[in-house]
Amino acid sequence: MLVPMELARIMISEVSDQQVIYLRAVDGERMLPILIGLFEATSIDRRVKKEYPQRPLTHDLLKATVEALGGEIESIVINDLREHTYFAKLRIRQGGNLVEVDSRPSDAVALAVHYEPHLPIYVDSGVLDQVP
Repeated sequence: MLVPMELARIMISEVSDQQVIYLRAVDGERMLPILIGLFEATSIDRRVKKEYPQRPLTHDLLKATVEALGGEIESIVINDLREHTYFAKLRIRQGGNLVEVDSRPSDAVALAVHYEPHLPIYVDSGVLDQVP
């Protein structure tokens, strides 16, 4: 079962390479912390604050590429946790087909917040069950 989530918090540390985002279940208190890199954390933080770069950055480029090829990103799904690593998929509608593309959760969330309103974020309940 897929659980709808939302971006709840971004923690950016100037003294650590590991940044943290927290996803919260839309209908509850369950939280999912995800360690991410500084670039992804900064990209997410800037979009949430509605700061836009003069030239497209990586996540802007990916969004524009999908759209230029006639696709529409419908949602992101964090679907697996293996050996302390989360896995995600971008769910892209192109014509009548649904295409799922492997992604790091950090990139998927960064892409989700590049849309207004933000793209739906889902986490597989089996993944949430593994979070302490």
